[in-house]
Amino acid sequence: MAGAIRAALAALALALIGSAAEAGEGAHGGMVLVPGEAAVRWSPAPASLPQGIEISVIMGDPEKPGPFTLRVRIPAGTLIAPHTHTADESVTLLSGSLAHDTGDTVDRARGKTMERGGFVFLPLNMAHSLWTSSEPAVVQVSGTGPFGLTYVNPADDPRRQGTPAR
Repeated sequence: MAGAIRAALAALALALIGSAAEAGEGAHGGMVLVPGEAAVRWSPAPASLPQGIEISVIMGDPEKPGPFTLRVRIPAGTLIAPHTHTADESVTLLSGSLAHDTGDTVDRARGKTMERGGFVFLPLNMAHSLWTSSEPAVVQVSGTGPFGLTYVNPADDPRRQGTPAR
């Protein structure tokens, strides 16, 4: 993962740790409790994800060894092109509707729609893509860091598409 992504995720983790400490929750390896959606702090996602996506680091640090959990808020009409991760990934759909497909290309006919409560486990290096249709989606992603994302087709990487820097 690029240095800019590391910096963005580190800033998010620090912001969340600060709010957790204010709430009296363990910020240094202790228990983490997020009592509800109102406690989740959203920030723009790293530039490796399409514009408009937001993330919240719930627990841990995806850049460092060890477990992590984050939430990803994906706007309606968003495609995350085929990509792989450097570690296993578990994804649970918390709200909205999301389509998921495995493989090196996007095949919307082959993709499976996940509804609230849906779950998918993706082993290390499994190419997959995600997209929303007419409604946004929120997913919770858990894994073990360090965690990285690599697009199957480098041209699909938003950092190469001339989008405004975040």
